[in-house]
Amino acid sequence: MSTTLTVDFFCSLDGYGSAEGWPGYWGKEGPEIRQDRVRTFAQEQVLVFGATTFREFRTFVAEYDEPYYDRMNELPKIVFSRTLQEPLGWNNSTVLREDAVTAIERLKRTTDVPMRSHGSISLNRALLAAGLVDRLEVMVFPAITGRSGTAALFQGGAEFDLDLLESTVIDGRTMKVVYAPHLHGEIPEGVGPRVRNAE
Repeated sequence: MSTTLTVDFFCSLDGYGSAEGWPGYWGKEGPEIRQDRVRTFAQEQVLVFGATTFREFRTFVAEYDEPYYDRMNELPKIVFSRTLQEPLGWNNSTVLREDAVTAIERLKRTTDVPMRSHGSISLNRALLAAGLVDRLEVMVFPAITGRSGTAALFQGGAEFDLDLLESTVIDGRTMKVVYAPHLHGEIPEGVGPRVRNAE
């Protein structure tokens, strides 16, 4: 018995997960993005959150009307937190108070339902660094947020080589790329620019 973990990240072209003064989806949403989200969350899976993102989504799904929010409400959810208390305020949610890397490594070995984590920057950075992420799904929105950008998943984190599994242009302007990440190791000999032969 084993399962997979997908990290799902929305970002601007400069790699930020959010930005002050910009709306959700950077104001670039369209029907195909919403259809992609509906298909994504229609799958059987367990949603994985850090405490901050859990609190945010718990509010989003109550206040906003996205076509996949009802499905998010239905899916089982786990949140890693030492401060959240029951009741958690979001149905089908369980709090885990243990180390996230240890818990996800165990769950990947002992369950067969796929797991997905959206947002949760510090949590996902740790899971990536531990080599526990099987699929990295990145939705790159056509915006550069510059100084206002925050929540960069990759900046300051571990280094990876990526195998491209899928790439799709959504709504004619947003790029969705799916990678299998591998922790970066030694650089093979013979790659990169070649040195000119000295005369």
